[in-house]
Amino acid sequence: MTPEIQALQNIAATNYWSALAPELVLGGVALALLVVELLLPKRALALVVPRVAICGIVAALAWTLHDWSAFWLGRELFGGLVRQTTDSQIMRAFFLVASLLVSFIATVVLPRQKVPRVEFFHVLLVATGALMLLAQSNHFVLLFVALETVTVAFYILVSYFRASPLSLEAGLKYLVMGSLSSALLLFGIVLLYGVAGNPLLAGHTAQSMNFTALGEFLRHNPDQPLALVGAALVLSGIAFKIGAVPFQIWVPDVYQGAPTPVTAFLAVSSKAAGFALLLILVRGPFLALGQLTLPLLSVFAALSLFFGNLAALPQRNVKRLMGLSGVSHAGFLLIGVVAAIAPQDAVSWAPAAVYFYLFTYLLGAMAVFGVMAHLAGDDDADQDLRHYAGLARKSPLLSAVLACGLGSLAGIPPLAGFIGKLLIFVAAFHAHLWVLLAVAIVAVVISIYYYFGWMRAAFYEDASPAESRVYVGKIHLGVAASLTLVALALATVLLGAYQGPFGQWIATR
Repeated sequence: MTPEIQALQNIAATNYWSALAPELVLGGVALALLVVELLLPKRALALVVPRVAICGIVAALAWTLHDWSAFWLGRELFGGLVRQTTDSQIMRAFFLVASLLVSFIATVVLPRQKVPRVEFFHVLLVATGALMLLAQSNHFVLLFVALETVTVAFYILVSYFRASPLSLEAGLKYLVMGSLSSALLLFGIVLLYGVAGNPLLAGHTAQSMNFTALGEFLRHNPDQPLALVGAALVLSGIAFKIGAVPFQIWVPDVYQGAPTPVTAFLAVSSKAAGFALLLILVRGPFLALGQLTLPLLSVFAALSLFFGNLAALPQRNVKRLMGLSGVSHAGFLLIGVVAAIAPQDAVSWAPAAVYFYLFTYLLGAMAVFGVMAHLAGDDDADQDLRHYAGLARKSPLLSAVLACGLGSLAGIPPLAGFIGKLLIFVAAFHAHLWVLLAVAIVAVVISIYYYFGWMRAAFYEDASPAESRVYVGKIHLGVAASLTLVALALATVLLGAYQGPFGQWIATR
């Protein structure tokens, strides 16, 4: 038997397709939606398609939770392309829950527009599967393919409302900026691949696209200039995905122009994927490059906290406000990442704090976007603070959910967002990140102003019927919508009061 055949057999022995069953379920359901479109009349599609998509996501989520302790955890699969860990399993569940909530928001928003339903949910399922693969990446080939699949899906979804000039403009801006970030990322990968394969350097390897092999090379050559440049370019490409300064310029325009469910998808899932990938890299192959990653990410964090909060202060459009506040949240999360890799005082449970913060952000942001979806008019991009005047009198349920979501995002006790920020602050304290801790505290104070300004509009301001959408017709809340919004609000309150398995998991890190 030749060495080549033996190598192929060794790779085939690691191909456990059942390990990717949730992703395969999503892919199968996405293809099934295209078949459903051919078989069913157009009138039935509006009812059937969302239900089929939601059932597919629920099935994938059930499989993920059932398979939590699979025997391949911690092993490299598919020839080193995939590596499943407890962290990756948590993020797989995260993306499925987020997509489930995005589907709910889509069922509220899409009926107001004359746009295809099947294609929206098809792209949503494909993007969700790619996000799940991204969280399991152990190889730059899988990382780039999965990341570009997600990015191309967002190119489509951001400009999905073809009749809206702002949606088309947002799609074009995202295309240009996304292409630039992909070029930075790919250039960095090429530099790392080339320098790690140089036979004149210690620890060189022909498998330099593999994170384990690359990490071993960088451990031997932590000061290699080309390796440092390559890693910096890769981190810059990821910084675009999380909306961190100085790669945040696209955020407000794209968030405003994109359909509300897509804005929610961008705000939650795209940001979470970026941080999952960032933690994989800085705690894996880039672990030896602390002299680069620590100052670079620290600067990104401080600038994101200042810019996001200061830029959000004068905003009246709530979609732009959510986008710029998301830049600030990226800064908080970056502090957790920096605490995890601090050279002398690394906090072992800091990555768990980052994941917990992402879950609190998921609950708070989706609650807010759910309310926004019910108050948005035919022009989805035009969502102003004045449209919320009088909301508490017209719809106590929506105003209460809005208060829970915004309060959690602001970090007000006893809501979940307060615990998320507290864990980040404690991690920064233990890692002796005094400057970042001070900046974060100031950022929290600033953010309270614009979050409470939104709540003030809903609870205390009054407006004429011409200014407030609350008085334009009735706010229709179905049973499913009411239950979903109440569940998000209750989860935000309960997770703030009792962390349960999350607290135990963080304590054991």
